[in-house]
Amino acid sequence: MIAQSETILLVDDDAVFRERLTRAMEARGLLVLTAQDRESALSAAEDAPPQLAVVDLRMPNTSGLDVVRDLVELRPDMKVIVLTGFGSIATALEALRAGAVDYLTKPADADQILAALRGEKPPEEPAPRSVPSLERVEWEHIQRVLSECEGNISQAARVLGIHRRTLQRKLANHPPSR
Repeated sequence: MIAQSETILLVDDDAVFRERLTRAMEARGLLVLTAQDRESALSAAEDAPPQLAVVDLRMPNTSGLDVVRDLVELRPDMKVIVLTGFGSIATALEALRAGAVDYLTKPADADQILAALRGEKPPEEPAPRSVPSLERVEWEHIQRVLSECEGNISQAARVLGIHRRTLQRKLANHPPSR
């Protein structure tokens, strides 16, 4: 159980995400310390040792796993979770070996993060009533890649491994029904 007066350290190089998560944690009654890199995280943890920490896996000039090791060494009873947009089984295992109590992939909201820090199992989501068609899944994937490429069709075609004209033909079609 997380007490109202507990302190949480948020370590993430993404300022917007860090600020949003800070507000969400403060709204839930926690005192929040923030850091954007390894040095500022260690400095904040030494000045006012937090009981909880959320550490981003990928940061400039270091790995979040190094930050986890340092925080756990500084305060062995600290509950640390690793948060990442690039999840894999290998990094999840490495995070747990480094001393993290859990490993979450983004997007994760404040309630999911707090549940992980409490050691609670998230409620299971009901199975989808209908499975989307293969055409629909392909269309959604193309849209996601195109969005990540900021609408650049040539770049999206390279990422998808298809010819630009093929991608243009697929985009000209209406989205398939579920």
